[in-house]
Amino acid sequence: MTKEKKKMSLAMQIFIALVLAIVAGLLMQKYADFAQSYIKPFGTIFLNLVKFIVVPIVLFSIMCGIISMRDIKKVGSIGLKTVVYYLCTTAFAITIGLIGGNLFKGLFPKVATTDLTYEAAEATSFMDTIVNIFPSNFVSPMVEANMLQIIVMALLLGFAIIMIGEEKNARVVNACNDLNDVFMKCMEMILKLSPIGVFCLLCPVIASNGPAIIGSLAMVLLAAYICYIVHAVVVYSIAVKAMGGLSPLEFFKGMLPAIMFAFSSASSVGTLPINMECVEKMGASKEVTSFVLPLGATINMDGTAIYQGVCAIFIAACYGIHLTLPQMLTIILTATLASIGTAGVPGAGMVMLAMVLTSVGLPVDGIALVAGVDRIFDMGRTTVNITGDASCCMIVSNMEKKKEARLKRS
Repeated sequence: MTKEKKKMSLAMQIFIALVLAIVAGLLMQKYADFAQSYIKPFGTIFLNLVKFIVVPIVLFSIMCGIISMRDIKKVGSIGLKTVVYYLCTTAFAITIGLIGGNLFKGLFPKVATTDLTYEAAEATSFMDTIVNIFPSNFVSPMVEANMLQIIVMALLLGFAIIMIGEEKNARVVNACNDLNDVFMKCMEMILKLSPIGVFCLLCPVIASNGPAIIGSLAMVLLAAYICYIVHAVVVYSIAVKAMGGLSPLEFFKGMLPAIMFAFSSASSVGTLPINMECVEKMGASKEVTSFVLPLGATINMDGTAIYQGVCAIFIAACYGIHLTLPQMLTIILTATLASIGTAGVPGAGMVMLAMVLTSVGLPVDGIALVAGVDRIFDMGRTTVNITGDASCCMIVSNMEKKKEARLKRS
């Protein structure tokens, strides 16, 4: 028989790895130290490889996206649509988190708040956040993987290449496209290791946190995950259907590999290469994908906003504090704006939560109540974050296609 055996899809491979990791993690609860010492390092190696490829992919894909548009006004139009969509969905997310938190408030455990200590990372002021967006050095943003600064670098370089003019920039454009192709091919090679990476990252988490999941914070986790699902299913489905011209089922089916990878790695930036692959397969244009997704991995934090809403209500309940409507509106505003300055790396939500609690006068020590199972929260919120990025990509891409069709007709 010459008929080739059908190759298993990446989504199926990651799903199998996910199931095996959960089973192995539950079986290894007594050997959690072994899992942390000897299984997790292989997951870390994989994540390091993904992080290594993310910086050049973001830099060159945004540059190539801008160059392919050949029009600075078009870049501005796409950028404005993207930022407005991200801010709106983040505001929806924190509202859903606060509503969910209030609905579950009576079921939350009463945890003692004495002897709690949590050292919050110093929150950056608004003006410092703006200053930190702009790089002072060509190399340091790439060394530190500072995504906002890399995006600014890519924008400046892309605009400069457009402004040189097509006659002079042909060699630079070809070089950028060639380098982009090289890094994309390198990414493909790394992504083939995804199932192994997923298993090695998730298994130690389950082994260490197995009992904690069904422990005292089960209701808080349940409230957060229900809000995650409601936001993803309701907000993204309506948005994708109404503005993206895509069936929600088709959208979530196409997003499966990225969703499963995000759930196990808990890193928005790490999931970026798979997310780009998924949305392009669903028909998003490359020029929009290469601009919208890297920006989303950095500033769009819908899942993190939901987590903050639920945790703020839970921490307030533990301290016997009732949050007023103005305080909740302050939380919505703070979480929406704080999402822009927070990097898409595991644990970034804790920094944002400290900012949100401070904004309404809640004790930052309360973070210690949820810190133990933060990784479990993080898996869900990262999944929501990257799904939101993809929904924006499909919507902006559809809008741009319609705009081009109108221009051709007129």
